[in-house]
Amino acid sequence: MRKYIFAICVGIVAMCLCVGCNKNKKRKSDVDLPQLIIGSDNYDPYYFINEQGKTVGIDVELAKEACRRIGYKPVFKNIIWDNKDSELEAGNIDCIWGSYTMTGRENEYQWAGPYMYSHQVIVVSAESNIKTIEGLKDKKIAVQVTGKPEEIFLKRLDNRIPEVEDVYSFSDIKEVFACLREGYVDAIAGHESTLNKFIDENNGDYYVLDENLYISELGVAFLNNYKNKELIHKLSDTLEDMRKDGTIENILEKYNISPQEAYIDRE
Repeated sequence: MRKYIFAICVGIVAMCLCVGCNKNKKRKSDVDLPQLIIGSDNYDPYYFINEQGKTVGIDVELAKEACRRIGYKPVFKNIIWDNKDSELEAGNIDCIWGSYTMTGRENEYQWAGPYMYSHQVIVVSAESNIKTIEGLKDKKIAVQVTGKPEEIFLKRLDNRIPEVEDVYSFSDIKEVFACLREGYVDAIAGHESTLNKFIDENNGDYYVLDENLYISELGVAFLNNYKNKELIHKLSDTLEDMRKDGTIENILEKYNISPQEAYIDRE
């Protein structure tokens, strides 16, 4: 009887040890995963800090799932948007991933993607008499520094763009919103999803012009001399797989963004 009880005890101890070993192995494997350090600023709904202090958003969810599939651990780092290139060059981050336009910047970085479209739009006060892009002539515009709208207005890349009075550039999108709210500028420009959030939070006191300013492809930017080219290829392929299997669509719908407008169809 004692031998029988002893055998049972030994078996239980062995099982506990095995479970403990498996947990340790799992913890060890998590710790041992290579890190992908991702840099972005707050740009709701793509990348932002919620009320609980957690980093969330469309691109955050995409990054977590893509990294899970390729065996990397995503580490999110808030950066000053104007310093993004110096952060890359210093090795403080591996990539820029936060609603970043790759259209027109194809040769400036190595890219994973594109993985979706984004509409760049113009927002004005509901009381404004500006109804078209042409109506921006001699008006004041606020944009985010080094963003695509800044380049479009300063360089007048589109023949629809009139000569405006001033272009004010800010490092934080919240400062752009504040300028319009306080009446310091006549219009602001940026990604449609982000500007729509601003409109929703201000009881519809603003509206989007019918004309799109620009339609851009979004991607993940790495330095041109970034050595791990295999990682970039894997990430790009994985994002394409996530588009095909409906993962990106599901994430977009969580944030009330139309997949039809944001999708890139390469088939």
